[in-house]
Amino acid sequence: MAMQVNNSKISEAMELIAEKGFSGMTEAMQILFNEAMLIERSRYLGVNPYERSSERQDYANGFKPKQVKTKVGELSLSIPQVRSSEFYPSFLEKGVRSERALKLALAEMYVKGVSTRKVETILQELCGLSVSSTEVSRAAKLLDEELSQWKARRLEKYRYVYVDARYEKVREAGCVIDSAVLIAYGVNDEGKREILGVSVSLSEAEIHWRNFFESLVQRGLHGVELIVSDAHAGLKAARQAVFPSVPWQRCQFHLQQNAQAYITKRSRKREVAETIRAIFDAENKAEAERLLKIAIEKYAKDMPQLTQWMEENIPEGLTIFHFSVEHRRRLRTSNIAERVNQEIRRRTRVARIFPNVESCERLVSAIAMEISEDWIAGKIYLNVN
Repeated sequence: MAMQVNNSKISEAMELIAEKGFSGMTEAMQILFNEAMLIERSRYLGVNPYERSSERQDYANGFKPKQVKTKVGELSLSIPQVRSSEFYPSFLEKGVRSERALKLALAEMYVKGVSTRKVETILQELCGLSVSSTEVSRAAKLLDEELSQWKARRLEKYRYVYVDARYEKVREAGCVIDSAVLIAYGVNDEGKREILGVSVSLSEAEIHWRNFFESLVQRGLHGVELIVSDAHAGLKAARQAVFPSVPWQRCQFHLQQNAQAYITKRSRKREVAETIRAIFDAENKAEAERLLKIAIEKYAKDMPQLTQWMEENIPEGLTIFHFSVEHRRRLRTSNIAERVNQEIRRRTRVARIFPNVESCERLVSAIAMEISEDWIAGKIYLNVN
């Protein structure tokens, strides 16, 4: 009889993922399906691959391709064949049950971190077999290899690069800390957007941003004409060190949010926001600078801290005036990261606290990989011709 998952809290979390749809894991599902079928064939034959034994029941005979439609996408599977007897992976005949069990297995790997014991239980339910720790570890390794290949792929010329950071709770040395998730996005010469890389670090210190930027350059990133980001101190210093000659556009959306902290009267928040928006919406840089000067004079007496902040920070949001009008709307903010952050939030709220940095980076990378491939296959983000 197939074993069931007993941990009620894990079951509750996994049920939530199942209800919301564990989308974005199509390639990972293919890897785990194919690995599970190999395990089952080995058990059917009575030997491991390349093993000699008098107890062998038959011989492996290649693979047969099969497309399987699931709720999370179409899977391209390789069905293991045997030479002179009938064999068909049992879990493919279990339909929805196997798909559900597989989603739970993937959820364990990506949300809670790879746990050999827990994944072994799920694979027993999936295959109806006793699966060794070595076999489970191999399946998990294949998943990580797929993500590692994506993160190490060669990059090309990207005219515009956006960088963003968010925080996730991770256990480290017995403590729960907020780890920085660093993500870089790019727009290539075809106008297609793409996620260039992901890194999870213990903080947003300059050294982490610098290592991240340097890794992108080492992978081939070149031809960058503009970097768009918020004003994280570590990011700013690392950008200046690695990309000293590349212009920088500070995210206008974040500038608008930052300005609110310097407005002393709540009744004037909307007024100040509209004033700043008028600066950003100016026809050209000269007009934007003229409107900024007027705003500084207007608020100098009532809100001196605001005027000082505007004088020092608003100019960092005006770099886009050196670029074409057609491109400004896409370059004025780092909102390209919005969908990715939404997906990350939707998944990580189930985990709440990651057991380690690796499990956090695994989940974020899987989400980023799937979204990036959708972008590449989708419509043009920016007309660069």
